[in-house]
Amino acid sequence: MTMTKPASKSLNWIYAFIILFSVAVTDYVTGYEFGFFAFYFLPIAFAAWRLGLFSALIIAIFSSMVWFWADALSGHVYPNNLVAVWNTIIRLISFIIIGWGLAWIHDLLLKERNTTSNLRKALAEIKILEGIVPICASCKKIRNQHNDWQQMEAYISEHSKAQFSHGLCPECAKRYLKEAGLASAGTEPR
Repeated sequence: MTMTKPASKSLNWIYAFIILFSVAVTDYVTGYEFGFFAFYFLPIAFAAWRLGLFSALIIAIFSSMVWFWADALSGHVYPNNLVAVWNTIIRLISFIIIGWGLAWIHDLLLKERNTTSNLRKALAEIKILEGIVPICASCKKIRNQHNDWQQMEAYISEHSKAQFSHGLCPECAKRYLKEAGLASAGTEPR
């Protein structure tokens, strides 16, 4: 979906019709000997890219009608009127296909840009600890990039979104209670 402001949307419609009018006048002036069929894709492509599929379809219909009238006014005589109608229908179908294709590509591009933006935001929020982290074998402090020794909890908190809460495992609690003389051999800490 194309997201344009209402004022710029109106302006884009005007631009699409100006492009269509310019192509039609050039087609009429040069006559039916010069094939200006491909230039009718310009206003359709502009509308598809800037205004979306519905607008591209409307411009495609107008383009086929304008081509028909420019061809008729330039003096092109067909052996049968059905040939002129057939040519107009073929052009209308090709104009619709171009408009639909470009609107679809534009929508895919917008979705891809949105996905990329969301991915970049997510990657900016992720902090990953990687590589070799020097740690003291005794006190478990970590040496940072400035060669300062830092508590492990502080280092990990700075480099990730992890937070710490402290407590004692049952083995350490038992050992500390024994060292303090508060636990007997059969007493289990909670």
